[in-house]
Amino acid sequence: MANGHQVLDACGGAAVSCLGYSPAYKAEVAAAVADQIQNIPYVHTLIYTTSASELAAQELLDGNPHGFEKVYFVGSGSEAVESALRFARQYFFETGQHERVHYIARRQSFHGNTIGAMSIGNHLRRKEAYQGVFQLPYTSWVTPAYAYQYSDWRNGETEEQFANRLVRELEDEIVQVGEKRVIAFIAETASGATLGCVRAPRGYWSGVRRVCDKYGVLLILDEVMCGVGRTGSFYAFEREGEEEGLTIRPDILTLAKGLGGGMGTVAAVILGNKVVAGLRDGSGKGELRNGHTYQAHPVSCRIALTVQRILKREKLVERCRAMGLVLEKLLKEALAEKKYVGDIRGNGLFWGVEFVRNRETREPFDSEVQWTARLQQRVFDKGVAIFPGTGSVDGWKGDHIILAPAYTITEDELKTVVRAVEEAYNEIEAEVDA
Repeated sequence: MANGHQVLDACGGAAVSCLGYSPAYKAEVAAAVADQIQNIPYVHTLIYTTSASELAAQELLDGNPHGFEKVYFVGSGSEAVESALRFARQYFFETGQHERVHYIARRQSFHGNTIGAMSIGNHLRRKEAYQGVFQLPYTSWVTPAYAYQYSDWRNGETEEQFANRLVRELEDEIVQVGEKRVIAFIAETASGATLGCVRAPRGYWSGVRRVCDKYGVLLILDEVMCGVGRTGSFYAFEREGEEEGLTIRPDILTLAKGLGGGMGTVAAVILGNKVVAGLRDGSGKGELRNGHTYQAHPVSCRIALTVQRILKREKLVERCRAMGLVLEKLLKEALAEKKYVGDIRGNGLFWGVEFVRNRETREPFDSEVQWTARLQQRVFDKGVAIFPGTGSVDGWKGDHIILAPAYTITEDELKTVVRAVEEAYNEIEAEVDA
């Protein structure tokens, strides 16, 4: 910092800086950027293509077993989600299913700040100033896959029962809206900022995929925050499928933060073969009815290409998975029995800690307590940066933090991070109890 205060980044901004701050990696990306600017800094990509965008797309698509066929590069996660919504609608328009106009998402969700992305999100505090002004019609929400606060745990509901209930709720919502009216169901594979690294209960995603297939609804997975290796597999849905013993394939996928590793502004929409076939063979004959001045920007794509090549060459996704086991152990040893720690969850280097006033009832703190803000500042004063989250329970109440360090982090650095969090927690617990 300007005042000489050194900070260990344990959140990568918002799970962005997957490569960390290695001088060698930064120099490699900088050299690629300089080369790209010297050659082709910009072209109008509605007309022309570049080797940077072609190679970046190839890096994501080659050898994939998920039926992914095309990549569309934009500048942010919000743009990626906005584009995914448009492509999903265009798919049904091109295939003659014009009556499909409705999107289903989950409560307590966040998908971006542009109008479409914000409209399908449902985090009340983030939407409060815009309610009734920027909300798009034809949107509804179902219960989040957030077992700690939303399962009927008081009456003994199991993880499997909770998953089955959520899947039935999604199917009921599709039927209530109209079986031929729903475009897509969109959700984060592992919930990010609004809930704090919440993973769906076992059986949830396979059930969601089954219901979507039954009614011809597209499945859009938002991996803006949790993708690109963050959970220990390149795509977060791969990890979820692995643990359910099956393959879970989205029709459309969004990526962003780790795609450029914080070195540049780049995001992507990946289209599966079903959607590509519909667009290619439909009334528009392959025309994508979506365009941005800086889509597939050559410099941004060159950054993404270089970052992804580093991730593969250095086997950093595998390292992320291994170090995630270390972080899990450290967090649970330090915090699991603390008075106000309700839940510790995550995988890879994507971990959340939820704080509650009462562990037995899981009652959240009142927002006036500002638990997370106080914790973030104390941890920062001790030389560690963490990501704070509020409103996880109902849009207003609910406190959590996210730890999402670089995939290059060491075990000693993880110990430093957890030590700072524990010390800060102890201080705030004493103040709350005073």
